[in-house]
Amino acid sequence: MTGGSADITFHYPPELFNLLVDVVPLLNRSKQDVLVFFRGAGISESMTSDIATRLKAAPKEVNKYEIVRSVLERLNTRGEPALRERREVLRRVVDFANFDSCWPDDRLKAKGLVASIREVVNQKDAFTRMNNAREEERNERLAEAQRATMEKRERSVRIENAKQGLYALFGTGATPQERGKLLETAINSLFQAYGVLVRKAFHLVGEAGEGIVEQIDGVIELGGVLYFVEMKWYRDPVGKPEISEHLVRLMSRAEVRGIFISASDYTEPAVHTVREFLQHKVLVLSTLQEIVRLLEQQDDLAEFFSKKAQAAQIHKNPYFRVHDDRARGSS
Repeated sequence: MTGGSADITFHYPPELFNLLVDVVPLLNRSKQDVLVFFRGAGISESMTSDIATRLKAAPKEVNKYEIVRSVLERLNTRGEPALRERREVLRRVVDFANFDSCWPDDRLKAKGLVASIREVVNQKDAFTRMNNAREEERNERLAEAQRATMEKRERSVRIENAKQGLYALFGTGATPQERGKLLETAINSLFQAYGVLVRKAFHLVGEAGEGIVEQIDGVIELGGVLYFVEMKWYRDPVGKPEISEHLVRLMSRAEVRGIFISASDYTEPAVHTVREFLQHKVLVLSTLQEIVRLLEQQDDLAEFFSKKAQAAQIHKNPYFRVHDDRARGSS
């Protein structure tokens, strides 16, 4: 039996109280045995000393039922400080097994009352366990909600930090090449902030000592598919040569798609080249301005690129403008 307001030992309810008043006198042959029963349950002499004095002075004026009722009322009145003693009294009754110690005429009645008390205890314990299970489930839901809230708050902080890192690129005096490297870091941080699996920039070295033969700005995973990410900060629109270079990287690898992010726009020949290659490789095109708009509208980055990939596969549109399409749909 556990503690708490649903615990019947926290305060004997009337039904149980009356059953105990009826059974304890039957389990103990003499009035003195009743007092010994209570002391065995850990009840202090101070709680029964006046009863013991009356019993000594005028034993015929005190009966066993009166003794039991007085002690149990005092235990109930004391509340939580007497919790241990109330539990022990109940345990001693529920566990009572040697009915031979009772008066012969009391044995059957005592067995019946003990059985009734056991039934009450079992029902109440089942209720307590049910309440405890509900409480545990509620606490788990609250803890999960708190964890989700904390994770959401931490994610928002990460996204905000990554966003500020990206915005800072527009005010820097770095060269386009330097900005390109800074863009790699900023975009990769942004992917991580949105919970997208990222492998940052790496390069491949030639086996014949040629040095670095290939530079990869980053690799991400969306929907179980790997995407090679290329990021460029050019003053002029990205043309067919730059796009073709990234397509060559993709063509040399099976089951890999591509994402190209540019600070500038794309030329029509570049978009056309990507569209023609869609039957071989999926490559989606995005501008930095689109990502800035996504951040301002607090949209999801993974969903943004997933929509672009779907448009490339289904509609052969590698340069699908997610926000432009949304604006048309709402107008």
